[in-house]
Amino acid sequence: MEKPFILHMLTPLPHMSPFDINMAIDAGYQHVIPYGGIGRDQVAAMVQDAIFSRGPRGAKRTGIFIGGKDSGLALDMLAAAKKAMVPPFAVSVFADPAGAFTTASAMIALVEKQLKAAGAGLEGARVAVFGGKGVVGALAGAIAAGEGAEATLVGYDGLAGVAARAADAKARLGVTLKTADGSRPGANVALAREAEVVLAAARAGVRVLSAAELAQCAALKVAADINAVPPTGIEGIGMADDGKALPGGGLTIGPLAIGNVKYKVQQALFQAMLTAEKPVYLDFREAFAEARRLVAA
Repeated sequence: MEKPFILHMLTPLPHMSPFDINMAIDAGYQHVIPYGGIGRDQVAAMVQDAIFSRGPRGAKRTGIFIGGKDSGLALDMLAAAKKAMVPPFAVSVFADPAGAFTTASAMIALVEKQLKAAGAGLEGARVAVFGGKGVVGALAGAIAAGEGAEATLVGYDGLAGVAARAADAKARLGVTLKTADGSRPGANVALAREAEVVLAAARAGVRVLSAAELAQCAALKVAADINAVPPTGIEGIGMADDGKALPGGGLTIGPLAIGNVKYKVQQALFQAMLTAEKPVYLDFREAFAEARRLVAA
């Protein structure tokens, strides 16, 4: 009899996200076990408990998911998990802290799609990321920069938070991110006027640009907002927009369009672990590749 599919879900937070648990079960895992308060130093022991208990054949039907809210820590935990494998005892691992890897990937893939529709692309594009201190905004900027964009992380409370994110992206991923202070009155609209792509990834319910301010952005090609909680991050972007034209120029992408791709990407990566003949190790890079594939389909 075939062993059941088991997913062990590790998070440094007190509890695993119910969203991720639901996604894993809907993807096909028969048993999903969440573990809270798991730090980087505990990953190896947890992984080796999982891989040695089922044998090499059973290992193929075992997965590890890494959550939390810190992208750098999630990448470290993924690396620790991979290092803990003892072939042929090895299992697949997927990291997606706070859904940031799949959400940021979906956002940038949709932006790239609309840039291409406008005869442009990410290479050389001027991208302003409002909410760049957050895990989704910082990673969206890093993915865009990795594709050749000139990305700027805008901090709502000064430069310290976004500067730390930019330094981490440089050290971990080798990408260069600019930073800007969005805390001064009028700073956001001044930065948006210089951008070709505007990304709103601020906290839920925080508006970063009004419709009147957005109308002042003559160079704008694409504006995207991940915030579905009123008020939206950018006024004038509809919830389900996916390439809707603004009166003054530019195309819009709304939170439901981004969320739809994010959902499909996360499902696809969970299912990739279920069907892999050899262990796979999945982070934002695989998420972005899958998001690109989906939006191009």
